[in-house]
Amino acid sequence: MLRRIFGWSSPLPKAAVTRLGVMRLRSSGPVEGDDILVQKVVVKIEAACLPSPQRQARCEDEALGMKREKKDETPLTPKKKAKKAKIKKERVPRKEPNGWKEILHGIQQMRAKKDAEVDKYGCEVFFDESFPPPVCRFHVLIAAMMSSQTKDPVNAAAMGRLIKHGLTVESMLEIELQELAQLIRPVGFFNHKAKYIKQTASILTKQAEAEGKEVVDIPNTYEGLIALPGVGPKMATLVMNSAWQKCVNVL
Repeated sequence: MLRRIFGWSSPLPKAAVTRLGVMRLRSSGPVEGDDILVQKVVVKIEAACLPSPQRQARCEDEALGMKREKKDETPLTPKKKAKKAKIKKERVPRKEPNGWKEILHGIQQMRAKKDAEVDKYGCEVFFDESFPPPVCRFHVLIAAMMSSQTKDPVNAAAMGRLIKHGLTVESMLEIELQELAQLIRPVGFFNHKAKYIKQTASILTKQAEAEGKEVVDIPNTYEGLIALPGVGPKMATLVMNSAWQKCVNVL
């Protein structure tokens, strides 16, 4: 009945049900009707449900705290960073390394004979003047491209096989990729390098056609060389020095 009067959806408190039963059993006078008993129980329940002053004050404090937290979460307008004062750095003169002249003299003595493998099989060796200059420069470029991760004698042997086959831009366009890979094998990463060689031949041909040149030649700048596939900074520097006789960097 309490749920019907107040529209409660939850079950009645146990205290209310027990209290209603006890009131009926202990009543010495005439038994009161259900409506009267219900009204008495309701009054007592409502009195018990009223919040105490301490509880009400705590709830108010919690509500104020939540409002303060929400205010603190609001993003503040970004402040402009203060400009740092520029501090001028004084250039400290560098001192010469100890014994550098003796070390340089020792290196010069060791390299006087020039009998190392790089002297015998370096990419500049393949600038053979018996070929036309553009072909000579192309040989130097290919030798430099194959030199990475490869010993100089192995690279020289692969270059010998390529020159015997016919190492020109046109021949590299016509040769099959697998045949080229087998020709330069066992240089390091021979499959990748065969692909780079064919791509380079195609790029050089298209560049010559775009510039209206009849003869295909390699780029004559460091930036043009390093833009080719498979050509790094060291290779581009070597080619500029060996093919074009221009020193652009120090290795």
